Amino acid sequence: MSRLSWQKSSFSTGGEGNCVELATAVPANHIHLRESDRPYEIATATPRALAGLLGAIKSGVVEGRAR
Repeated sequence: MSRLSWQKSSFSTGGEGNCVELATAVPANHIHLRESDRPYEIATATPRALAGLLGAIKSGVVEGRAR
C-alpha cells in the first residue's frame, strides 16, 4: 500500500491510543480505516460501502456486540 496520510476522527478524545483514523487513496477512490493502537490492521472500503455500513449501524440494523 502506498504511503497514506492518516487523519484522526473528530470524535477521538485524546491520548488514550484508541482513536479511529482514516485515509483516502487517489485515484482508487477507497477509504482506509484503522485504530491508532493497531496501525498495521487496516480495513478498506469504497465510500458507498462505508456509507451503507454507517447507515446500518446508525439505524440499529447492525448491533455493536459480539455474537
